[in-house]
Amino acid sequence: MSDTLRSRLRALPDFPDDLPAFDPATAPSDPAELFLGWLDAALAAGVRQPHAFSLATVAANGAPSSRMLILKDLDIDGWQFATARTSRKGRELAANPRAAMNFYWSEQGRQVRVVGAVVELSVEASARDWAERPAADGAGNPAWQLYALQPSEIEFWQASADRHHIRHRYDL
Repeated sequence: MSDTLRSRLRALPDFPDDLPAFDPATAPSDPAELFLGWLDAALAAGVRQPHAFSLATVAANGAPSSRMLILKDLDIDGWQFATARTSRKGRELAANPRAAMNFYWSEQGRQVRVVGAVVELSVEASARDWAERPAADGAGNPAWQLYALQPSEIEFWQASADRHHIRHRYDL
C-alpha cells in the first residue's frame, strides 16, 4: 500500500459523534425483537436500504464468497432471502447449507451478524417471492429459491465515539 493511500484511508472519519445508545442489559431475550427495533430505528433515521445485507457462503472446496442481498422476511422459518438455485450462491448453499449475514448501518454505527444453517423454503413460497419482485416479468422462474437462515448465533455491534464498541451476542 502506498503511503499516499494509507494517509488518505487513515484520514477518513470513523463514526459520527451522535450515535444511538445501546445497553445490552436492556436487550430483549429474543434477538429478532432487538433486530426489528434496530431496523425500525434505521428506517426512522433515513438509512438507505436497511434491509440489505452481505451474505457469506463457502464453496465445496472451502473458498468463501460474499455478496449483497435483501432480507425478504423474518419469521418462525428464519431470516429469509432468495436467489436462483443455479447461481453461485445457490450452488454453494447446496454443497454447504450454512451461511452468515451481516447488516451494516454506518450512519448509526451498527452491525448485526447472523450465522446458521440455511434451509430451502417451499416451491409455493419461492414462486410467491418471485412474483412479488419489483421487476418480475409475467413468467415464473422454476430455479428461484426462497431460503431461510436459521440462526445459531446472532451478534449486535454498536460503535461508540470513544471506540469502546459494544457487542451483544446470542447463542441459540
